[in-house]
Amino acid sequence: MRLGFLASHGGSAAQFLTEACRDGRLDASPVALASNNSGSPALAWAREAGLQAAHLSAARYPEPEALDAAILTFLRGAEVDTLVLSGYMKALGPQVLTAYAGRVLNIHPSLLPRHGGRGMYGDRVHAAVLASGDTESGATVHLVTAGIDEGPVLAQTRVPVLPGDTLESLKARVQAVEGELLLSALRELGSRGLG
Repeated sequence: MRLGFLASHGGSAAQFLTEACRDGRLDASPVALASNNSGSPALAWAREAGLQAAHLSAARYPEPEALDAAILTFLRGAEVDTLVLSGYMKALGPQVLTAYAGRVLNIHPSLLPRHGGRGMYGDRVHAAVLASGDTESGATVHLVTAGIDEGPVLAQTRVPVLPGDTLESLKARVQAVEGELLLSALRELGSRGLG
């Protein structure tokens, strides 16, 4: 697999997976990262790590179709065959979704379909889990489709919600399992081959 990443901020999943590729835990090559945020740490990290890196955003491409095309051109230019969203806070356009159908992965910090959908990301998800009284949460790796957090689930890991949990303590417990879950899902996807 030739991995591409889209990130808006830190790109922790991209960094984790790149390290996993380079130390032999994942049979794949990390090749490219694009960010919609010109000042994102992920973009700086990607350049230092030797990945092809690009700032692709509505600031540079005001028309959604043009941005979608620019992202697709960048990914194809790097010969990306599998795309991982690493904290990417924008919806993908139809050109990218069509070209990479069944090969775009996202990780969500809850047990989808619970606490997913528009506006549910980051700390908002953990706050919703705590407010709901759920006794467990976790992380979900799913394929990305046009609907937000609606694609087929590839893998899930559960973690308990403990009495006295705060947003920060629950978030830390979920984040602690995300990397290995994403790694496992990518290995499974890789074993299926392309297509």
